[in-house]
Amino acid sequence: MQPNLKFPAGLYGVTPDWDDAARLEQAVRAAARGGMKALQLRHKTAEPALRRHLAQTLLSVCNELGLVFLINDDWRLALELNAHGVHIGQHDDDPALVRRAIGPEMLLGVSCYADPQRAQRLLAQQVAYIAFGAMYASATKPHAPTAPLNVLSEGQALCQASSDPRPAVVAIGGIGIAQASTLASAGADTIAVVGSLFLAPDIEAAARALSAPFTQTPPASSFSTSSPPV
Repeated sequence: MQPNLKFPAGLYGVTPDWDDAARLEQAVRAAARGGMKALQLRHKTAEPALRRHLAQTLLSVCNELGLVFLINDDWRLALELNAHGVHIGQHDDDPALVRRAIGPEMLLGVSCYADPQRAQRLLAQQVAYIAFGAMYASATKPHAPTAPLNVLSEGQALCQASSDPRPAVVAIGGIGIAQASTLASAGADTIAVVGSLFLAPDIEAAARALSAPFTQTPPASSFSTSSPPV
């Protein structure tokens, strides 16, 4: 029996800091053709008007393609646009506050770095996934400390003792095609990828290769973009 997850297993794309919405849309469509299941808009330096424009564009594309769409940090924008979810890091708003604000249905993903105790605490906020990393040296966050592989198995143990459907375990940080199988074997349900996906010369082919370790026995997801959360 496959696990029933609150968040899709496989490839979770995280956007690079591109201001060009048309370029992002083309890249997302290519990644989806290769098997990407979810997308996060992450653009820390974008002005609010640009972030809203990018989010509106990508949400429309994700709804069309059946992808799960989350916005990094800006839960107010996620609520305004009726995005599928929001991702919260250590230096963003408190996850308990965010959960109260967004309600029980919207997906909430959280960064747990190399800290299973943080993950255990945040599971109480009905999170869709707990993310660990950076698993490897990351160009996106070059100063982020790396997390050991065993945090993924520890995260699995926590999630499997949680609800059904259970939260997913996400690995992030410096992940390339060569590392995807290792992370899947170590306990990741999902890998979050920026550069090795969107900066690849062939995005569709990169998505297919990154997804491959997760397509052999794909876990089920309870989430469907056909009925967006309210």
